[in-house]
Amino acid sequence: MHNLPGFEPPKQIEGQYRPEADVVLYEGDTVDFVSTIPDNSVALIITSPPYNLGKDYETRTSIEQYLEMQTQAIAQLCRILRNDGSLCWQVGNFVENGEVYPLDILYYSIFKKFDLRLRNRIIWRFGHGLHASKRFSGRYETILWFTKSDKYIFNLDPVRVPSKYPGKRHFKGPNRGKPSGNPLGKNPSDIWEVVAQDWEETVWDIPNVKANHPEKTAHPCQYPIELAERCVLALTTEGGWVYDPYAGVGTSLIAAVMHNRRAMGSEKDAAYVATTRQRIQDYFNGTLRRRPVGRPVHQPSGNEKVAQIPEEWKSHGNRVLESP
Repeated sequence: MHNLPGFEPPKQIEGQYRPEADVVLYEGDTVDFVSTIPDNSVALIITSPPYNLGKDYETRTSIEQYLEMQTQAIAQLCRILRNDGSLCWQVGNFVENGEVYPLDILYYSIFKKFDLRLRNRIIWRFGHGLHASKRFSGRYETILWFTKSDKYIFNLDPVRVPSKYPGKRHFKGPNRGKPSGNPLGKNPSDIWEVVAQDWEETVWDIPNVKANHPEKTAHPCQYPIELAERCVLALTTEGGWVYDPYAGVGTSLIAAVMHNRRAMGSEKDAAYVATTRQRIQDYFNGTLRRRPVGRPVHQPSGNEKVAQIPEEWKSHGNRVLESP
């Protein structure tokens, strides 16, 4: 059973790596911090790296320069990753002058330089974002899940989802008449879109952290705790190190602490480091604001004013979509 917030003493947050620490939060450069971590010691590296490609919170650099800098950091990350460990690299697309650059594809060859094995290219689909005018609006990002070897931790049961047809049975063979599924549920697949009930569908629709999302902080590109939780539960065991090299506001660290893993993060921005500390403390105090796993993604009933077709549009004929 996992400890509940408020029923265990808060864990001390260390500023430097110590092998016996429970939570480490380093303010500074990723490569500087990684140099203090021993070889083959981290069970899971999970992050969403800053794109450095024109986001308003980063210095603009070319794609080539950006990927070269990332290659240097990835070399060190591979060094500290355990032989049975995993690396989850969550990125979106970079768009410049209307052209899309798929960052996950550009990253793939870098990870292959270090002999990592790609196990899944996970699609994270979300329903809200910027609207495009000259292309289809982007509504997904990807998680590249790599392992360091062919012998790696993979716990499917904690992240199974309810079967759509649990009553299905084998219709032939030695198991004829017996249930054909797993009583704990089915494999959630590599498209993540969480809706309706806890990890219910084959597509996992985890809302991105925007506007009135309960986890929203000042970070402009924050991903939800639930996204990190699934990786932590499936790819680590209790007591293992989870490290986020670009920790932002500490989402991965919180997911690790929630499930009795040891957490490390490095982050340059002092304000984000302070926010991470506060969020971890809030978790132990039982006051952390977060979106509960499995809460339905809001669907308008059709009665809301904003869900009604404007009168001005009704003159456009049958191309105007009906209200839900």
